[in-house]
Amino acid sequence: MAEKVDIEDMKAANGEPVANGLGSHKKTSHEPLAKRVQKIVRANLLVILTVAGVIVGVFIGLGVRNVGLTKTQEIYIGFPGEILIRLLKMIIIPLVVCSLISGAASIDPKALGKLGGWAMLFFLVTTLIASSIGVVLAFLIKPGAVDKPPKMDGLSDVVPPSKEVIDSFLDLIRNIFPSNLVSAAFQSYATSYKLINRNSTGGNFTVEKVPFGTDQDGMNILGLVVFAIVFGVALRKMGDEGEILIKFFNSFNEATMVLVGWIMWYAPFGIMFLVAGKIVEMDNVGKLFASLGKYIACCLIGHAIHGFLVLPGIYFLFTRKNPYTFLWGIFTALATAFGTSSSSATLPLMMKCVEEKNGVSKHISRFILPIGATVNMDGAALFQCVAAVFIAQLNDTSLNFIQVITILVTATASSVGAAGIPAGGVLTIAIILEALGLPTSDISLILAVDWLVDRTCTVLNVEGDAFGAGLLQFYVDRNAKHEGEVELSEVRMGSSAAVPEQSPLIDKRGLEDSSEGAKMVHSKDKESAM
Repeated sequence: MAEKVDIEDMKAANGEPVANGLGSHKKTSHEPLAKRVQKIVRANLLVILTVAGVIVGVFIGLGVRNVGLTKTQEIYIGFPGEILIRLLKMIIIPLVVCSLISGAASIDPKALGKLGGWAMLFFLVTTLIASSIGVVLAFLIKPGAVDKPPKMDGLSDVVPPSKEVIDSFLDLIRNIFPSNLVSAAFQSYATSYKLINRNSTGGNFTVEKVPFGTDQDGMNILGLVVFAIVFGVALRKMGDEGEILIKFFNSFNEATMVLVGWIMWYAPFGIMFLVAGKIVEMDNVGKLFASLGKYIACCLIGHAIHGFLVLPGIYFLFTRKNPYTFLWGIFTALATAFGTSSSSATLPLMMKCVEEKNGVSKHISRFILPIGATVNMDGAALFQCVAAVFIAQLNDTSLNFIQVITILVTATASSVGAAGIPAGGVLTIAIILEALGLPTSDISLILAVDWLVDRTCTVLNVEGDAFGAGLLQFYVDRNAKHEGEVELSEVRMGSSAAVPEQSPLIDKRGLEDSSEGAKMVHSKDKESAM
């Protein structure tokens, strides 16, 4: 009894609720308001600093904008933000490769396939929904029903060369299997074309456009992801022989996450100057919004609907948990996505946020999030659909039902191959325009506002990745709970109901009962002897 009193006194002293509830009353009455506010601030300090960084960055950009800075001075203002992007990109390859290898090696291959299948289904469905929202909004708002805006100087050279749709998808498959893992860290395969003259039967020359492969700058993240998953499964198949390498990659992964934790505290400062530098760089904002205002509004409204209603709605529908609490937990990663405009660069911070704030296990977050950063592009798909309908309306081209379906399917498929880099989505619009027979040169019209639209695309992309990880965590927890309940019911049934004689369990249980009885007799004999 004395032990019980002591334990309850200790609980009450620590502010934990006890049987009569006095402990909880004691805590609320003695803890001052200032201390509670201090605890809340400490728990959410990084989020508060990130929000403050974004707000201060906007004010710095607006304040310095009218001073008349030179181009060199504008670059200097964005320098701290550039350092943040370089730090995040530095950590991407070791984080993606090690986390996927350790994740794939720690999960049973059957469970791995099931988890991967559910994740891909979620990403596919949400991308299709995002594409549909983009098409519907574009037809409702009609962003292209205006005079054709002038093309911005210096942007025509950024327009990607036209490429056949079949070659784009073949490039995607080729990049899944990189010929060189080292070069995949900074280069990817891309198809170019050369013109060849051929003699025809009548003596005339025909010109044929022949594709050939080139290496373009940019990480082949898709190839690295596929290799890391397959390598992790191979290590698990090796059994004890592969344990050393698995431990190595686990340790490497943990060390990488420690570095990510340090980088996170620099993020608010870097984001502040990223936002300030981008505002300073903007030219002719009024003119830009006057000519492309409806297009910008269409994209932003679509992103808001998908990010604040559709994704949270799906999460709530399956988990019955508050999705906006989940969003608050990943706010730092979302702000980083807005500042860096890169899903891949945001990946380290997103892993840290979902694990520490939202309770997603390491096995799930470090397996699903790198895949999501590669194949889940909700924001890009929505933006590409709006852009395709916008360019069609500018050129007075009416789209029939088949062409609308083509936009949806092509945007969903091409967004999978969109690199997780700034403006990656713009490069895939050319595939959709080629499929519709629209001029790819008009892409330069929307590049002028890509700095804004691409940032909201990235925020939506990483938000979808995080909700996918949260849903998979719920799925795993529910299955584990269900299996536990089944085992418990089996134990209860075994203790109360008679087991048939034909059951092979009867001998085992009989032996266990007899051994337990023998132990009890032996202990009683021992006690009587003493």
